[in-house]
Amino acid sequence: MNTILQEIPITEIEQVKIGHAQDLEHATGCTVLLLGEEGARAGLDVRGGGPASRESELLKPVAAAEVIHAVLLSGGSAFGLDAAGGVMRYLEEQGIGFAVGDVRVPLVCQSDIYDLGLVTAKVRPDAAMAYEACRNAEKNCPAEGNVGAGTGATVGKLQGADTAMNSGLGLYAVQLGELKMGAVVAVNALGDIRDPETDEILAGLLTPDRRSFADSEKTLYRLAAAAAAPEMPNTNTTIGAVITNGRFTKTQLCKIAAMTHNGYARAIRPVHTMGDGDSIYALSVGEVPADINVAGTLAAHVMVQAIRRAALTTPPMYGLLSAQSFAKQ
Repeated sequence: MNTILQEIPITEIEQVKIGHAQDLEHATGCTVLLLGEEGARAGLDVRGGGPASRESELLKPVAAAEVIHAVLLSGGSAFGLDAAGGVMRYLEEQGIGFAVGDVRVPLVCQSDIYDLGLVTAKVRPDAAMAYEACRNAEKNCPAEGNVGAGTGATVGKLQGADTAMNSGLGLYAVQLGELKMGAVVAVNALGDIRDPETDEILAGLLTPDRRSFADSEKTLYRLAAAAAAPEMPNTNTTIGAVITNGRFTKTQLCKIAAMTHNGYARAIRPVHTMGDGDSIYALSVGEVPADINVAGTLAAHVMVQAIRRAALTTPPMYGLLSAQSFAKQ
């Protein structure tokens, strides 16, 4: 790693608290980022063809809201969007929200992955689970792997569930001078996760015997050459957020979120397909002066590393192999 960058725990980024809640039996969960009493400036960039999201319009530069109070990353696809009500209730109880007369209205944005059917399609995150995630955020000790929004995440699904692999949630943060940048990501991709240093596949599409990697990108090309390109399954989405103590406007944060997608492209292939709903939030929680080009480049870097950790920290579960299954002894 570049010695100019100092790796830090993501919890060292002030103001943000991260909490998970999950149902391991039914392979679903959610992860909340609480953004403090004053909220945080935020931007969003969506590159996939099938996102499941809530309150995304708030993050457009022309919208009136200057800050939001929480981001919820969740399983459950569109059904899971109900879970934000639990975050709303928690924040209301804390007196946090946008003042409208005598009422405080918390602004909560949300994006969901498709994890329905890994175990069951009938159980998905709800308001009670999201409220529990908020309570767990008070401890601010987030884990990685099969937790939170990454509980039911899988990768390498180009040819169906039989040759897919288990994935999860990753965290990573660095400091450059006074500037801090961290990433949270739940990797539920159609494609493969690749090591950012070696380009080797860490997790993804398996061969039929499940003993080696088939390589999703090459498989896609081979099927296309044989006039047998598969219909993209709409069961994928990688969702994440980058958090910085750098001072940026909503418009600048939308650009930083866009630059962060370079991290997706480096670590996941194929990515941003019509079968994915890939989304990234960018959150500014501080006042450190910083250059947007440096911040966007740094955001892509931490996202790459968080995706790598999502693969490496996840054990085999639900009958699926994981990167740990292929770890060199």
